[in-house]
Amino acid sequence: MAKNSAHLILFTLIGIFITAIASPGFAAKEPFDQWLAKLKTEAREGGISQTTLDSAFANVQLIEKVVKLDRKQPEVVQTFQEYMAQRLPQSLIDSGKAMLKENRTILEKVGQEFGVQPRFIVALWGVETRYGKYTGGFSVIDALTTLAYDNRRAEYFRKELLLALKILDDNHIELADMKGSWAGAMGQSQFMPSSFVNFAIDYDEDGRRDIWTTKADVFASAANYLSRSGWKDDQTWGREVTLPKGFDLSLIDLKIAKPMAEWEALGVRKADGSALPSRQLVGSLVQPKGGNGQTFLVYDNYRTILKWNRSTYFAMSVGHLADLIGDG
Repeated sequence: MAKNSAHLILFTLIGIFITAIASPGFAAKEPFDQWLAKLKTEAREGGISQTTLDSAFANVQLIEKVVKLDRKQPEVVQTFQEYMAQRLPQSLIDSGKAMLKENRTILEKVGQEFGVQPRFIVALWGVETRYGKYTGGFSVIDALTTLAYDNRRAEYFRKELLLALKILDDNHIELADMKGSWAGAMGQSQFMPSSFVNFAIDYDEDGRRDIWTTKADVFASAANYLSRSGWKDDQTWGREVTLPKGFDLSLIDLKIAKPMAEWEALGVRKADGSALPSRQLVGSLVQPKGGNGQTFLVYDNYRTILKWNRSTYFAMSVGHLADLIGDG
């Protein structure tokens, strides 16, 4: 009898373990109602009005799809070349040129004020949301509540949720219009609430930092982010290069930076085989994973783009799109 009971307990535990793996579920350690009550208390103590809290959480939902997306481990199934071809179709390039021309006056004003070339503002806009066409359909409050309640990255998303409530409380956006990605990235610039608080600009001075519908605010906010993150408007992001036979591959590392003359002496050349620029910018060599050895010499602005999104593919796509858009 004891042996059978032990087997039963073992099989039960195995079943629970398998179920936990198969279903994303929630890793929260307390009932949602209790958790939400504590969050509201913290928010009130932080200065959020009761009116905002009542409206924000009146119909709040935990979204299982958000948990699944957060737990999903991204797999690189595309080569760098396939990724670039898919993310930068000719239609995106053509639209980018048109957007630069259409918004040239405000882009040049913003670019001069913040020290960011307009083509890079447009490129970020294009890569992030296809020039505002695809900004995400998730309720930011629902998404962030879900991720803050799920304990995997609770502390980070709890802070983002509290900041999102502040954004609502300050009347920058209506609750129904506060839409974004599954992770809570918002508007045409896809700012997390913390990025909004730190970098969003009310450029048209209407009392609202509107990164959802006001282009002037979108452009100025993106430019402010880049500017305060170290952008240099007298430099580009990088360029494709070729390496000589027998090149020391250990030098291909973002942590290794050398002036142009040193790379030139090591045999590094532009993609067309010509000499590197004579200006002694400091650069690093990068080979995107899955890029079949394709090599780029990147500068400080590339590192700044990585602060926006820590993805080599993302940074490369922004740089390439800016080059393809050109100055119009």
